Amino acid sequence: MSAPHVVLAITGASGSLYGIRLAEELLRSGARLTLLLSRTGGAVLKSECGMEWEGDEATVAGRMREHFSAGADRLSHYAADNLFAPIASGSSAPDSFVVCPCSMGSLGRIAAGISGTLIERTADVMLKERRPFILVPRESPLHEIHLENLLKLARMGVRIVPAMPAFYHAPRSLDDLVDFVVGKVLDSMGIEHKLFKRWGSEERKEPT
Repeated sequence: MSAPHVVLAITGASGSLYGIRLAEELLRSGARLTLLLSRTGGAVLKSECGMEWEGDEATVAGRMREHFSAGADRLSHYAADNLFAPIASGSSAPDSFVVCPCSMGSLGRIAAGISGTLIERTADVMLKERRPFILVPRESPLHEIHLENLLKLARMGVRIVPAMPAFYHAPRSLDDLVDFVVGKVLDSMGIEHKLFKRWGSEERKEPT
């Protein structure tokens, strides 16, 4: 049985670390990962995490593989404007698609069916093919348009997993809060993990 193909998109909302941590866990799980980055997502990633993933498609792909210590068979990347990438077609739709974090701009364009970038086109493909699609919105407060867009996509079968860390698992660090959100995304994908203590359980991840 081949490894599941997951596409992960990091857009321009604050919270780039959620996407990076999720990428680590997806690779750990054995998934084949395609990592997409919006133009604004790259700027936020540089500001919040100090990662300069800029340049042409091959250069960025090389930097990603170096960061995650993953080969080309495990990790691929396509530029935001590469609408000839395989994932832009329903005949090559991935097994799952996650946008983490999802900016409200990306959310609005996806909800409107706009396919101006590869991220938006991949979202369109997942919707029309009825494939698993998860959004991790990161904004506060939310106004009516945000909520209407989220409801519209939820009614179309998109799983909405907002970046809302909990505290019942007694977090001791920022990493614990990030891991909680990432763990909830993995739960939605049916991927096993031990990133946080579950309610009523003594199970907890080992300190690193």
